[in-house]
Amino acid sequence: MPILFSFTTLLCLNYNEHITMSKRIFLLIVPLLLIPILVHADVASDCQQVSAADTNACQNLSSADCRVLLEKCAAFYDDQSAAIAKDLTKTTQQKNTLQSAVSSLKKKITSLEGQISRGTLMVKDLNIQISDTQVSIDNTVKKIEDSQNQIATILREIYIQDHKPTLAVLMEGNLSDYFGNVTRLESLNSRVSSLLESTTSLKSYLEGQRQKQESERGRLQKTIQIQSLQKQENEQNKKQQEGYLKLTEAQYQKQLADKQDVDKKAAAIRSRIFELLGVSKAPTFGEAYAIAKYVSGVTGVRPALVMAILTQESNLGKNVGQCYVTDFATGSGTSLQGSPKSRVMNPKTIPSFVSLTQSLGMDPQHTAVSCWIPLYSRGAPYGWGGAMGPGQFIASTWDLYSGKVTQITGAAANPWNIRDAFLASGLLLRDNGAGGSEFNAAAKYYCGGSYGRYECRAYANSVLSIANSYESDIRAIGG
Repeated sequence: MPILFSFTTLLCLNYNEHITMSKRIFLLIVPLLLIPILVHADVASDCQQVSAADTNACQNLSSADCRVLLEKCAAFYDDQSAAIAKDLTKTTQQKNTLQSAVSSLKKKITSLEGQISRGTLMVKDLNIQISDTQVSIDNTVKKIEDSQNQIATILREIYIQDHKPTLAVLMEGNLSDYFGNVTRLESLNSRVSSLLESTTSLKSYLEGQRQKQESERGRLQKTIQIQSLQKQENEQNKKQQEGYLKLTEAQYQKQLADKQDVDKKAAAIRSRIFELLGVSKAPTFGEAYAIAKYVSGVTGVRPALVMAILTQESNLGKNVGQCYVTDFATGSGTSLQGSPKSRVMNPKTIPSFVSLTQSLGMDPQHTAVSCWIPLYSRGAPYGWGGAMGPGQFIASTWDLYSGKVTQITGAAANPWNIRDAFLASGLLLRDNGAGGSEFNAAAKYYCGGSYGRYECRAYANSVLSIANSYESDIRAIGG
């Protein structure tokens, strides 16, 4: 209604000469831009009603129309899930970046703390050295003063001796004693002067050392001051980054919860689509294609390949086995007609088989499984029968996929249910790498990890041939 009104208004405005061409273009473009928004809002509203547990959005629709609506909603929620997954990837990258930044800052802070501690210890050591040097300087100064006093005393004595009158010297006695005393005083003066010179040099050296120590202490103190500022800055940055990380983690958890909610809605809708398929045990081609198309939407494996596997294994559910396992100790049993059969089921898988059948209310000794295909290597038999249902899963492999099937359908998985068999086969093909090599995926389906043997390759060739034939049939029905 808003779009029609805008176009009608535009037609009327064409006659108004006061409306410029740019305004007309604007009025034309705006409604067109709103179309995707309105359509998206309608889809979201419809799908919200469809996914609501207390409503039945299909109560006034035919089965076919309901399927169309459900498939549209499943695709809508898949798109939402993919978009949220992209956001989760970005948020995870942001988390990793922030965690890396916080970790880096922690390392820097720890390193600075170590440097500050080492610098502080070095300053303390220098303070001790400076104190010791000062003590040495003080002691040296005292020695210098003592030497200077000694020199002064000697010089006075020499002066006195030099200025004694000759008569007085002669009257005192022996001249040799006089001259010997003068020589001794001069020698002592020389030694004391030499000591004074060396002591003075020592004092100069010690003062130089003290200046170097004080300079080194000043440099270290400045370095410690700078490192302390760097540590403070890094701590502030770390606190800020941790705050961002906390916000990002909350955003991540919100996105994760949103994705889980969307995936849950998509799974619930797929389960309802599966219920609407409502096919018999052995489906028609059209029914089989409908199931395979749905499975392809879940797994990405092309419908024709899924159908070909089920055809190769059980002719689309028409032949799910011709044997019963009756001896759980040896794995032997009987044919459906009662004749004895060996190697019906590997005893290692029998506990899983018994648990599964009993959980489904089935009698394990009267549940049909595949018979052993007689194979021998150098005269010794190898291989077992025991494959279950249309997809011919052995019990141990079904254990790996039953939970995945249940998660998608919302119901207990049953390998004899044609829809569950299709879905499990599609999941197994996907996990076997069908997106890269359908041949290898088919060979692994039959042989597991050892898929290079001749019979595995022959099986894969047969499956691909059937798939190519089905492609022609699918095109013929407009699929």
